[in-house]
Amino acid sequence: MEKEMAMFLSTMLNAGTNAHFFHWATNSFSQHSALGDFYEEVVELTDDLAETYFGVYGQIKSFPNTYHEPKEPVKYLESLQAFIKTARPDLPQDSEIVQLVDNIADLVDKTVYKLKFLK
Repeated sequence: MEKEMAMFLSTMLNAGTNAHFFHWATNSFSQHSALGDFYEEVVELTDDLAETYFGVYGQIKSFPNTYHEPKEPVKYLESLQAFIKTARPDLPQDSEIVQLVDNIADLVDKTVYKLKFLK
């Protein structure tokens, strides 16, 4: 379970970095705003999840060092939706941890909506 949580946390922190790069690179004000909101919030939500997990299960000291640079914001956020769904069963099922994962999933879902439909 620790390995899976380390991967989840790493992926979500990388999502903040990737969204920040997309935020800088877009010429669309709506994308710029949606991605700006996302990168600011996802890092804070991921930190909340990490600290709660550490409080229940202990600190994680080793994280994956893989990084993949995505090419397109909507497809990337949709891949995060799929990643979260796939990762959920392997993460702790304590209600407070599930809620924090839900908060991250909610942010990803809202950002997909903003990127796809609020042009």
